[in-house]
Amino acid sequence: MKRMGMIFRAKANKALDRAEDPRETLDYSYQKQLELLQKVRRGVADVATSRKRLELQLNQLQGQTSKLEDQGRKALALGREDLAREALSRRAALQQQVTDLETQHTTLQGEEEKLTLAAQRLQAKVDAFRTKKETIKATYTAAQAQTRIGEAFSGISEEMGDVGLAIQRAEDKTQQMQARAGAIDELLASGALDDPTGTAKDDLTAELDRISGGTDVELELQRMKAELAGGSTSKQAIEGGPQDAAQQQQQDRSPHKFDKN
Repeated sequence: MKRMGMIFRAKANKALDRAEDPRETLDYSYQKQLELLQKVRRGVADVATSRKRLELQLNQLQGQTSKLEDQGRKALALGREDLAREALSRRAALQQQVTDLETQHTTLQGEEEKLTLAAQRLQAKVDAFRTKKETIKATYTAAQAQTRIGEAFSGISEEMGDVGLAIQRAEDKTQQMQARAGAIDELLASGALDDPTGTAKDDLTAELDRISGGTDVELELQRMKAELAGGSTSKQAIEGGPQDAAQQQQQDRSPHKFDKN
């Protein structure tokens, strides 16, 4: 069970690492610091409010104390010692309250100063954290973009990997089709495969057809030359008359030999 729990926690931690974005974590931490700073400021405001309330009560009690002192003086001047004693007794009670309120006021004032100083320090830390946060976010974004560009150039990214595989498959299929087409052409040329259309011939048949075609052309050319030569002889015989024609035939039947000696 301990091992299963450890495996589960390890896989959960790995999944969380993949899902975690440092920029979002920094923004969340900054938001929490702002909330804490806001709470400290509210605490300072509450302490200041309590201090101000004590100051108002002190002013009121001090006014009553002064009034009772004046009333005691007037009663004593009129010979009413009993009234003067009562006024002084009430003044003494109010004076005790004033003393207690002054003590509380001093305490609240000290707390307010501490909270104000803490708020100022926290504000400075929050400002510094915000600057550092933005710097880290910018650096992380730049590194992420650089990594993606490097992966794209190297072809190890998922998107470019799919493109590379598609290109490789296309090249493989193209080479396979080219090899198949070349093999079929060789087989047709060697006569190993029959062409049902009759258009394809092997090498020997093509050579024989070429020779036969050349012989037919030569024979046709000789026949045309003979016709042209026969036509020229007939034309000369007609123009020279019967005698010339007879002489020409005699010359043709008895060739002469010429000797230079």
